[in-house]
Amino acid sequence: MYRTLVDLSQPWNVLTPGWPTYSSPIVHWAKKLTTERVNAQRIDTMLHVGTHIDSAMHFVSNGTDVAGIPLTQLYGPAVVVDISHELGDYDIYTPDHITRNADVREGDILIIHTGYHQYSFDQPEADEVRYFCKHPGPGREFAEWCLEMKLRWIGLDCGSADHPMNTVIRRLRPELAKEAEAKLGRSLEEIFPDSGYQIMHTFLFPFGIVHCENVGGDIDEVLGTRCEVGAFPWRFEGGEAAMCRIVAFLDQE
Repeated sequence: MYRTLVDLSQPWNVLTPGWPTYSSPIVHWAKKLTTERVNAQRIDTMLHVGTHIDSAMHFVSNGTDVAGIPLTQLYGPAVVVDISHELGDYDIYTPDHITRNADVREGDILIIHTGYHQYSFDQPEADEVRYFCKHPGPGREFAEWCLEMKLRWIGLDCGSADHPMNTVIRRLRPELAKEAEAKLGRSLEEIFPDSGYQIMHTFLFPFGIVHCENVGGDIDEVLGTRCEVGAFPWRFEGGEAAMCRIVAFLDQE
């Protein structure tokens, strides 16, 4: 028996886009071999760039910071569910999409493959608008189910754990909001009322159920599997989020 490690993280560089309204990173060469006999870099970045974890503090004033997330929550039994064959632009997924495609158990880490990582910046079909503004997402029913299942954390292969039309994108891109309404056949105000704004953040974070966004890497290698998964941010005291490496651990004979 041996273990295979599968990287579920996006590459991180100056081309990695931040979430809409969040700036991309800047990398400075603070020292160079030519003059200082050593290479050293300094970065200027938002925390919500590339594969990252949100702590509860991101939306809750007295919420737990990144350093306060227990290792026993960051690492544990997981399922990687593929729902990409059932969803397209702006679609809404529910608990049924998950449970009919995977064996999800109470206390799991849940990694959701919508298929939209194929549009991330590092992929041949890169499409930043589609990746951040048109990916499928959930509503209140799904958030309440996550709480009932006592999930450790949730990972998404797209720009946000929330539906893009339940974020500021709805206001920033009104033409896409009209497109989404036409696709969904109802008003966005009805589907995503103000009382449930960014429900995956505002409803779940007070209970300590957080999420990782922009999951990617070699996720196609672990679709439909139960395995162990770990998210490894730095031990950031006072951090409302942190870039992190996500790894799936597969037992093989």
